[in-house]
Amino acid sequence: MDRRKFLQNSAAGITATIALDEVAKASASERIRVGMIGAAGRASALNKYFAANQNAEIVSIAEIDSARLGNTVETVTKLQGKQPQVFQDFRHLIDDNSIDAIVVGTPDHWHAIPTILACQAGKDVYVEKPDGHNIVEGQRMVAALKKHKRIVQMGSQHRSTERLKSALEYIRSGALGCCLVAKAWESTRQGNIGNPPDSTPPKTVDYDMWLGSAPKRPFNRNRFHGRWRWFHDYGTGDLGNDGVHRLDMAFAALNAACEAQGDEAVSLPTKISATGGKWYFDDMQEWPDTLQVTYEYTSKTPKILTYEMRIWAPYHYHGESEGAVIYGDKAHMTIGNSRWRVYGNRGKLIKEVKGGSDAAAHVANFLDCIKTRNKPVCDLESVGHPASVLCHAGNIAARVGRTLVLDPKTETFVNDNEANQLRGRKEWRKPWELPEV
Repeated sequence: MDRRKFLQNSAAGITATIALDEVAKASASERIRVGMIGAAGRASALNKYFAANQNAEIVSIAEIDSARLGNTVETVTKLQGKQPQVFQDFRHLIDDNSIDAIVVGTPDHWHAIPTILACQAGKDVYVEKPDGHNIVEGQRMVAALKKHKRIVQMGSQHRSTERLKSALEYIRSGALGCCLVAKAWESTRQGNIGNPPDSTPPKTVDYDMWLGSAPKRPFNRNRFHGRWRWFHDYGTGDLGNDGVHRLDMAFAALNAACEAQGDEAVSLPTKISATGGKWYFDDMQEWPDTLQVTYEYTSKTPKILTYEMRIWAPYHYHGESEGAVIYGDKAHMTIGNSRWRVYGNRGKLIKEVKGGSDAAAHVANFLDCIKTRNKPVCDLESVGHPASVLCHAGNIAARVGRTLVLDPKTETFVNDNEANQLRGRKEWRKPWELPEV
């Protein structure tokens, strides 16, 4: 199933499986008051998940394009029995002292600033992946959550699924043997977005605010809703879009194997190399459509994590359109979006476990941690940011075209000024400068 169909089916499933008049909400005093930034795309699904959770109440929704508010407001109102306020400017939500948590379902270039401002305002945050548009933004987000002692969950919902939890438990049993290599991949076919001319932004949009900290450019429908992710100014390509999920699954599997083997846990790699580029699509996309990244871990027992992207391929790899695999000397495990399978000698299927990928459990974990103050399963500092750095570093290695040496402590590249310049923006356009922490 391709990404678009998966998201559509997931969103539809949320509404279909919940009887709208039977959502048993906790008492008003016990519910966590939530402000949603974004109403369409991934944010549309997040609105449904939060509205359907008995422990949450969506108080307000901020959406830069008023034309995209209607259906989401209607659905949220039906699910929770109360209509949320609506705004175009998300700062109304930050300033509202009655709101406990902010959910950031925006394009990548709008992840960091709302998250930092929310932390500074004493609010907890659920932010979509990757954590920021670049490494510097992610570091600043982590600094904000630490300084203000906030709960910040990144939206890698696979971490909360029974599917991934059971896979990691199996790996920890040692059944795969000695594991030194893990791999993640994307082979879901994407489309050609063409080369439309610049035009006038919709009247329903504050386009200058939509650009935010990114450079001022003429409006183009390709650099806007849904397609912003393919441009350097706003997105992180498919490596940061879908790849972050698969890399995080492979990374989690590799660490589970380290635990089984008595090895030290892997964190950030010390070497990153990448090859690839925009080789297939003749259109406006800027990020690679073909890519291979290798991450090397020079721990006591060296490990390799690789990532492959072929977003023009109409066929599966290891039986999955996108996923992760970890190789042991006894067996290997493939983890997809709806199952995991273990194969032994001569390709014999040893075990298969099926399970879903929806975010209901991930949202529930976040809300529970707001009350308990425990770290969520995709805590930004220890899980979400490292996974995001893998994506950013892989993209940077591809752009400079050489192997990079990473200092895991500072998240800077050793003796490589060009690569370090790509760790952040040359400038964050005023007035949307990255907040100091």
